Amino acid sequence: MTDTPGRRVVAGTRLGLALPQYGALADPAAVARFATAAEDLGFGSLWVGDRILAPREPSDLYPGGGTPEHPYPKEFETFADPFTTLATAAAVTRTARLGMSALTGPVYSPVLLARALTSLDLASSGRLDVGLGLGWLREEYFATGVAWEGRGKRLDAVLDALDALWTGDPVAHEGPQWRIAPSTVGLRPAQDPRPPVLLGGFSPPALARVGRRADGWLAGWMPKQHLDGLWSVALETAEKAGRDPGTLRRVVRINPRAGTGVESVGDVLRCLDVARELGVTEALVDLHYVAKDVDHALELAAELAA
Repeated sequence: MTDTPGRRVVAGTRLGLALPQYGALADPAAVARFATAAEDLGFGSLWVGDRILAPREPSDLYPGGGTPEHPYPKEFETFADPFTTLATAAAVTRTARLGMSALTGPVYSPVLLARALTSLDLASSGRLDVGLGLGWLREEYFATGVAWEGRGKRLDAVLDALDALWTGDPVAHEGPQWRIAPSTVGLRPAQDPRPPVLLGGFSPPALARVGRRADGWLAGWMPKQHLDGLWSVALETAEKAGRDPGTLRRVVRINPRAGTGVESVGDVLRCLDVARELGVTEALVDLHYVAKDVDHALELAAELAA
């Protein structure tokens, strides 16, 4: 069923869908067709991810199940640009929100990031959800010239700078990494005062950051006791910070994948039942690991929407 036109809801949880961006689905020419079809099916949001490198001998294992023999999913070896992918979707959709789950925030210059995100928010008439996280692969930090150590503080600094660039007049920011001289920035987001900022992470400090300064949490599917336990950290921190915990969003990402116990559309629907019991109102389904190509992904999306 749908709660409003163009917004698909299953068991009380609003559904989003990952845009074709990596692995066998990495076809930038197919994004417009996929986004249009997904919105027509009633999906309420469309999402991108962010991978910069697939090193042959990575220093870190993928936290979603990497092993020494297979340190990260093979699909990560082909990854299209998130900004281009979202811009393409923005041009052909009208109602679906557009989000990132998630950009590796600390590797980006906040001045350039703010310009890109503001442009996306304007291009989509105010439908952007900004998703940021720390990432897990230190080679991506090395390749972009950013120190791996202190990445949490750097993410906080990025958030401070983005806030200044979105709301300052004139814009000025003085921080440990960047100095933004008093400047006129005429480009402002369509959403006032800024697009919603959602943060990823799976540790108590990450959830405390969500409660302290974000609009919501980008969660991954996990046992419900962990999903609820971590969420309680965000809610408690928000309350201590004088914020209303009831305004925080929780978007749960579900990646059906062979060998994980969540492998089919039926498994996804069972996850959504659990999410509803926990009060989760938004879910993102990523079909990259089970779809053979873009057309197959649309078939699975139609089955999920039905």
